[in-house]
Amino acid sequence: MDTEKLGQLKIQMQQFLNEAQQFVQTIPTRDLLAAISLVLLTFLMLLVVRLVKRRKLNTILLTGLSGSGKTVLFYQLRDGSSHKGTVTSMEPNDDTFILHSETSKKRKIKPVHIVDVPGHSRLRPKVDEFLFRAAGIVFVVDAVEFLPNVRAASEYLFDILTKATVVKKKIPVLLLCNKVEKVTAHSKDFIRKQLEKEIEKLRASRTTLSSADINDEYTLGVPGEAFSFSQCLNKVTVAEASGLTGDITQLKQFIREHVKA
Repeated sequence: MDTEKLGQLKIQMQQFLNEAQQFVQTIPTRDLLAAISLVLLTFLMLLVVRLVKRRKLNTILLTGLSGSGKTVLFYQLRDGSSHKGTVTSMEPNDDTFILHSETSKKRKIKPVHIVDVPGHSRLRPKVDEFLFRAAGIVFVVDAVEFLPNVRAASEYLFDILTKATVVKKKIPVLLLCNKVEKVTAHSKDFIRKQLEKEIEKLRASRTTLSSADINDEYTLGVPGEAFSFSQCLNKVTVAEASGLTGDITQLKQFIREHVKA
């Protein structure tokens, strides 16, 4: 750029700055301060949103019907023992801790926020209070008393899988078949297939109702195909555990897959 063009550009920039200054001077001081405050507030809100998004979630929710063994699993994770977990809890067990199996490790380990949500039907809405920060959901199923409760378990699981927060955030779900140490326990493959069949029935029955009659936030599955968990937008896996004996390896693997140590 030659000297003449550079000089013209400087003149134009100075004219622009003068006009901008004159325009600002015409704005009442109150309005100008309000505009500046609005800009600053918007900037701060965007900064907070970005910080929240960057923060890694560390909450794992234990859900499922009453009596499935969630509280035993909670204490196994925290204390390495099933003590206090033999009674059905009516209030959420909510604590942040390093998994008991990792306490002997010398390196710094990230603690996990575990919430054991009571399975009673009137208390299940408490799940919604923690979903926004959930890194994963563990849906616990009693592998021994599965068949008598398959309908109720399927309805509860259906409600979770159709929640907007779960779908939009693609929160991973672990179907944990508990009490597998019992001889009469059903296998995880059997439980998975039965849950898929029941959810397919629920899906068919609910689609016949008007949108005003149902509370599902999202639909499940692929139209025209039998439902399977592989069709869910969020990852759904199936595993086994024994809260009574402390065999919870697959549960801990799920937790550490989504809450890095």
